[in-house]
Amino acid sequence: MQSRMKERMKKGLVICVAGVTAFTAAACGADQDPVQNLVEEEKADGKIVNLFGSMEKSDPDADNIARNAFDMTIVEAENAFDVTVEYRTYTAENYQEKTYDDVVLERARHDMDDLYLLNPDTIQILGAEGKLADLSGLESAKNLRDVVKVSNTVNGKLVAIPQEVVVYGLFVNKEMFDQYELELPDTPKELMECCRVFKENGIETPIGANRWWLENFVFAIGYADLYNGGDTEAEVEALNSGESKYSDYMREGFEYLQEMIDKGYIDAETAYTSEAIEGEGADFLAQKTPIVMAYWGAANTETAYGKTDFEMQVIGFPSSRGQMPVVAMSGYGVNRDGEHFEDTMDVLDYILSDESLQLYAETNQVISPSKKVQVDCVPALKPLNDKVNENVYVLGSNASMKLEQWGNTCLLVRELLNGSTVDECMAELDRLQEETLNK
Repeated sequence: MQSRMKERMKKGLVICVAGVTAFTAAACGADQDPVQNLVEEEKADGKIVNLFGSMEKSDPDADNIARNAFDMTIVEAENAFDVTVEYRTYTAENYQEKTYDDVVLERARHDMDDLYLLNPDTIQILGAEGKLADLSGLESAKNLRDVVKVSNTVNGKLVAIPQEVVVYGLFVNKEMFDQYELELPDTPKELMECCRVFKENGIETPIGANRWWLENFVFAIGYADLYNGGDTEAEVEALNSGESKYSDYMREGFEYLQEMIDKGYIDAETAYTSEAIEGEGADFLAQKTPIVMAYWGAANTETAYGKTDFEMQVIGFPSSRGQMPVVAMSGYGVNRDGEHFEDTMDVLDYILSDESLQLYAETNQVISPSKKVQVDCVPALKPLNDKVNENVYVLGSNASMKLEQWGNTCLLVRELLNGSTVDECMAELDRLQEETLNK
């Protein structure tokens, strides 16, 4: 059984999403040299910074708020330092079955670019390999929230900084809770009871799930005390040394998901095959299911949950310490050996300044990595926003943990959905920990 699980997980890594900025489509284009620069570069006079990311520079007339906000900060940095930022873009058709993360790793290891947009797993890998510069000396790093520093510090070095903090929560139909006189749940037991009431009143699937984000339940249940109670640094060190096991933290969360599946509160078959939002979104919007899970930005986007016909609230996942936001951190990292290192550090420092982050956060209505930048959020997000501002959260990605969290846990949850037992999932987690420690 374990060998079959290992093979499925190996295949699954080709398509596992490691956060909102991950782009992992398989492709049908011609085979390419994995480290060939596939973007035709413009010849520019003067200073250049090469940025490798997931999307091209926005058309000025395009209706793409997030990209336009980023591009505006880039343009200002270009003007400030008389530099040209060249976008080098991942396109799946050029890379066959290679994911965005695969390509980033190859390019960074061959010093092909100066600046990278990185997902949690690649931040951890490249940071441990010493390929990323320490950003802690940047002026913009002084006002960073603690959650950013904790998430993206590897071997004592701050190796990546995002333009927004990506927070996950439960999106709930408040009117359906009110209809059955239910309080919004704080603990796993309370959520289970809410699901029982919904199910008994004819709601077929109380929790709409997809194949990517159920791991947030595991993180909230398993790590609530680690990040909000004891000595976080000491506990992480115990995990990194093998003194403690990740399975001891995560077992309760996996058992909780299994109980949800067994009672029909989560449809495992549908969740295993459904893409994020596309799978469960329609039933949530049609008020057939009262609970889904998504990231902060989905509450601002009309193509997701930004426009509902009912009162929606976004709360943290249930835990022993109450509603718990889950944070998965992406970020921009600088190639330590890049050709244009000094100019790149200047550009990054500029787009991460409080002034630039204020523009970005106001445009996109997101949580800023700077504690000095505050933006009003839509009413639905207030419960989640309040928790983050109180420094109440757990991390779904933590670069200081030797075992990568987000992707590995995601794939293990998918094994649970596919019929593996909790014991089998925990045995695989123990194997992954042992393998990591032996590297």
